[in-house]
Amino acid sequence: MDLSCFKAYDLRGRVPDQLNPELAERIGRAYVDITGARKVVVGYDIRLSSPEIAEALASGLMAAGADVFDIGLCGTELVYFATAHYKMDGGIMVTASHNPKDHNGMKMVGPGSRPISSDNGLNEIRDRVPEPFSNAPEQGRYEPLEVMSSYIDHLLGYVDAVSLKPLSLVVNAGNGGAGLVIDELEQHLPFEFIKLQHEPDGHFPNGVPNPILPENRAVTADAVVEHGAAMGIAWDGDYDRCFFFDENGRFIEGYYIVGLLADQFLRKTGGGKVIHDPRLTWNTLELVKAAGGEAVESKTGHAFIKQRMREEDAVYGGEMSAHHYFRDFAYCDSGMIPWLLLAERLCQSGQSLSSLIDARIEAFPASGEINRTIADPPGVIAAIEATYGPGAVSVKHVDGLSVEFADWRFNLRMSNTEPVVRLNVESRGDRALMEEKTSELLAEMDRLNKA
Repeated sequence: MDLSCFKAYDLRGRVPDQLNPELAERIGRAYVDITGARKVVVGYDIRLSSPEIAEALASGLMAAGADVFDIGLCGTELVYFATAHYKMDGGIMVTASHNPKDHNGMKMVGPGSRPISSDNGLNEIRDRVPEPFSNAPEQGRYEPLEVMSSYIDHLLGYVDAVSLKPLSLVVNAGNGGAGLVIDELEQHLPFEFIKLQHEPDGHFPNGVPNPILPENRAVTADAVVEHGAAMGIAWDGDYDRCFFFDENGRFIEGYYIVGLLADQFLRKTGGGKVIHDPRLTWNTLELVKAAGGEAVESKTGHAFIKQRMREEDAVYGGEMSAHHYFRDFAYCDSGMIPWLLLAERLCQSGQSLSSLIDARIEAFPASGEINRTIADPPGVIAAIEATYGPGAVSVKHVDGLSVEFADWRFNLRMSNTEPVVRLNVESRGDRALMEEKTSELLAEMDRLNKA
């Protein structure tokens, strides 16, 4: 039996050779055997294979004795929300996020929507799948569960409705699931939505929705300019990530969104802890401190961020990869709460998004993440540390290598899944220095790779 669809944090693979209804049914049985769950939420994304895989998964869950609460077509965050809100034992979302359209997968959570990954049950579920199963003495029951209305109420609770003013917003669902939520929210908000690629379509007529790819951004950027919109927002297929464009159609790096959201959230809470990843940090640190909060660094990746948020009881967590986490959302990531908060900020401040962002980019210019294919990633990172570490103000290994000087810093880390190292560089207000050091580091990496 091919179990290659089991990854470190979730399941992903080609349909039908790596993931299919037969395997999904066994995964459902194994999930119950390993977790002991008796009430499980199941949802699925807009991929053509998702309904059949979700149905088989539900059959396996019920055969093992668990009750299935089917929330139907949705985004990943609705499974997170429903599992926590209705105090279920667990939840499984059938999705392959931004993988190719012939792929599918699953994201699993336990009670309180705590992630199930390779270090807390996912490997055990994988290892249980090929073993024999017997049916539970009593079959679990099936129940459709309407979640959208409670979810919409929850989302609206993050913003002060009285402070909202008419805004024109371009929204690009990429033919994923986000359009369904926008249609529900639209009834409660004073915004005009200019809708692009709005209808859910598992054929992906405009390509798999992944706005982090530069070639996928132009359609949103152009529409913002054409319609004179205040902001553009684009989502991936299961809308757990959202991406922003200012009123000039400029794509905003996720790093600067983290700082802005931290600031907006801390203004509401009057303080608290904010979790951030180590790749780019100075802008976030400055804004969090100014807003009366405390910044806490965590290893990159949703399982690490969510765990750290729980440990610190943090109000908000953000990664530059466009994942944003909220304490009141079961410490989970949402692609809807961030844009609501930013729209609220535009209404309250009367400022444009570019004016809010420009000052931050100027204060802390950053390279953005640059990937290099390297034959020996650990060796290259060790050699870079030997070169740059001795003269640094600080050297940290929270996630890869972070080296800090008085006026610039960098983070260099290995990919978990490919022979690639990822470089991020930033400076204090000196774009030329940031660009010089970025070029210098890339040249040194190339030299070491050839050596």
